[in-house]
Amino acid sequence: MQNNDFTSPETLLAAVDLGSNSFRLEIGRYENGRIQRVDYLKESVRQGGDLDEERNLKPEAIERGLKCLARFGETLKGFPRHHVRAVATQTLREARNRDVFLKLAKKALGYEVEVISGVEEARLIYQGVSRLLPQSDEKRLVIDIGGRSTEFILGQHLTAETTDSLRVGSVAWSLKYFAGGTLSEKNFQRAEIAAESFLDAVADVYQHQYWDVAYGASGTVGAIAEILAGAGFEEDKITRKGLVWLRAQLIKAKTVDKLDLIGLKEDRKPVIAGGLCVLIGVFDLLKVDTLIVAKGALRHGLLYDMMGQDDANSEDLRDASIEYLISKFGVNKTHAGNVAKVALSFFNALLPTILDDNPHELYKRRQSLIWAAKCHEVGSAISHSESHKHGAYILDNTELMGFAQSELHRLSLLVLGHSGKLRKLDADFNDESFIFKLLSLRLAVIFCHSRNMPVIKNIKLERAGNTFLLSLPSAWQEAFPQTSYLLEEEILAWQKTNWSLVVSAQD
Repeated sequence: MQNNDFTSPETLLAAVDLGSNSFRLEIGRYENGRIQRVDYLKESVRQGGDLDEERNLKPEAIERGLKCLARFGETLKGFPRHHVRAVATQTLREARNRDVFLKLAKKALGYEVEVISGVEEARLIYQGVSRLLPQSDEKRLVIDIGGRSTEFILGQHLTAETTDSLRVGSVAWSLKYFAGGTLSEKNFQRAEIAAESFLDAVADVYQHQYWDVAYGASGTVGAIAEILAGAGFEEDKITRKGLVWLRAQLIKAKTVDKLDLIGLKEDRKPVIAGGLCVLIGVFDLLKVDTLIVAKGALRHGLLYDMMGQDDANSEDLRDASIEYLISKFGVNKTHAGNVAKVALSFFNALLPTILDDNPHELYKRRQSLIWAAKCHEVGSAISHSESHKHGAYILDNTELMGFAQSELHRLSLLVLGHSGKLRKLDADFNDESFIFKLLSLRLAVIFCHSRNMPVIKNIKLERAGNTFLLSLPSAWQEAFPQTSYLLEEEILAWQKTNWSLVVSAQD
């Protein structure tokens, strides 16, 4: 279990998908160029139907989710941290009390749970779908109708080129338009019109001229395909004729509790009507004739993504996302790169005092500091005087491929804290890794204030308990008076925390 070679047949990887309708656990190992399934668990938790009027997860939804995660956690006991990735989607993107649930979820599962953006969810879905398809030059449309959101992706080969996520899904639509389980023509018409009004926002981007083959992933598509196959339609395909037939069967049943269709599982009955209406809207707006059921899904994308991110020498998609962001906001890349190099130098000097020497964790820490340094001036496009605040807002409210929302929030805290007062940060000042990165970034900004690359080879940074010791050449103060002044201000800033900075001269 401790093998860190992700391509070794002895290494197990696990992906946990906290969906709005179901929680899933996929365990696999890498064999012959693909990840082969070792175990798969699925539970219908249906948290998406239990958000109250203030968009808080109800206590019973939290309890169901935690019990499921505890069972998953028992299966995952002994897995190294970086062999497991757990992500949550639309329901927790919306839930105002998600931090409460995430804290309890980590305890129940034994591993951190990340809330990913809709764009990142779409990318991972395509990653999972494309990996399990035969490789070809076809241009693909991939659709995933979840409990509270629907993802659209255009891609080719293993690359997602265009992604969108809309807040329309099987659970949400079933609750809103089929309350009480009534399946009437009127309800279907209302639900279909509403779905098309949502989907219309992206319809032009995903028209048939931009793709060759349409694929459907996960719950709703899989459930409808199973029902149609049970009725004699072609397996693993959904056609317009099949959708018309299924719609008629649901209306004929009149209520959910009277549904009796081969292939329709009990836990899918309450949400099948809402999902069907969304899929009908997709067919109508995008002129889809046939939707092929894909074998891959979000959880498979997570497994393959872990393999890519584990290799410190491989190109990280997040690097490209950061480059895109700083280009979009006109950041001076030379200066941002200088700040990143200096910050990393200071951080490396402090690393020996961190007990956890796991190479994967150290790589993640270094990368997050580099990303924060490169982004520290993105807010300058809005205002120079408050750039740290605007930069933090941008990172907290953007969607970047490769990043979980929690990762972007941690970057936003570093960007917010790169200058100014420290206590304004809503951060854990006992988190040594965060504090080391924060100090390293602040010092780098100070030493690069002239927007030139400083010479720092004779500068030493050490740690003694909760005190940072910065030693400068004796002639430094006279040669660089502005830097010396900024360091004096930095000493005062740290005095208001449980850490302190001491600056001294050396011969």
